[in-house]
Amino acid sequence: MSRPGIVLAMHPARTQHVFPDGLLDRLGSLGRLLDREPLQTFSDERARRLLHDTEILVTGWGAPHVGRDVLSAAGGLKLVAHAAGTVKGLIGEEVFRAGVAVSHAAEANAIPVAEFTLAAILFAGKQVFRFRDTYVADRNRDRTHPMQRLAIGNYGRTVGLVGASRIGRRVINLLKPFDFKVILFDPTLSASECAAIGVEKVDLDTLMSSADIVSLHAPSLPSTHHMIDTQKLSLMKDGATLINTARGAIVDEQALLATLSTGRIDAIIDVTDPEIPDSRSAFYDLPNVFLTPHIAGAVGFERTRLGEMAVNEINRHVSGQPLQYGITVADLDNMA
Repeated sequence: MSRPGIVLAMHPARTQHVFPDGLLDRLGSLGRLLDREPLQTFSDERARRLLHDTEILVTGWGAPHVGRDVLSAAGGLKLVAHAAGTVKGLIGEEVFRAGVAVSHAAEANAIPVAEFTLAAILFAGKQVFRFRDTYVADRNRDRTHPMQRLAIGNYGRTVGLVGASRIGRRVINLLKPFDFKVILFDPTLSASECAAIGVEKVDLDTLMSSADIVSLHAPSLPSTHHMIDTQKLSLMKDGATLINTARGAIVDEQALLATLSTGRIDAIIDVTDPEIPDSRSAFYDLPNVFLTPHIAGAVGFERTRLGEMAVNEINRHVSGQPLQYGITVADLDNMA
């Protein structure tokens, strides 16, 4: 039985650490790694030559679109193993319909996002950023000492999670050792299913008005577009914090900025819509906003998990086992 041809397609600068040499060696043991340098286009002569012998295509961040041209050039394609999260917009429906198996590494990317969210929740509860700013501005503790008597801290607070996604569920598990009350809005789960994972099911209005910290973990879908709007934000407690590590389009950002400008709530924002806010955006300047450049997901050495998950899926494929993280065309409708 011939060993399957394996080709990489991703942007090297965006995927450093995904496939260190040891993982590339392991890939080479599972099949014929046709080139250790990834493709960045499917339209040049090198791509056409490599795709001709490709049975397994390994994609990642910055990969070109996988569609009819790839199916035509790679007539023996059997598996696309995506060493990153969502494949929406990257892998065309025609690939699924052609019978090509597809897997992704979203579960690996969920780990650092959940860890980031836990850190954000704990820092928000203790008002760490406000303490930091006040201490640095004063260079003494005349104002930070009295702040310790405020109604802050992480004991007995209510955390509201919007969405029991793979990340949302990881956050639920990470919160279990702490003294939080965790409530959840997810219309796809029943009250008993919520209880089984250790949270209380509530509607969105109740969550927004009850939670001290609201953390978003819903996918970006037509049904979730701007679900956090002026009305929902108006329900939040004074001093509450909104955390968004999901997708920027879930929030009506003009409504959020208007609310934040009053100083009534705080926000920890890792994702925006557009992905990079205009240079004049108040997100950069408001003192009650902690803005990060979409870093909650895998960065640096955390990216190696993505490559490991893809290689594990390839190992399952070549050994005749079912994929652990296989996805179908029907899954695309509910992906972030």
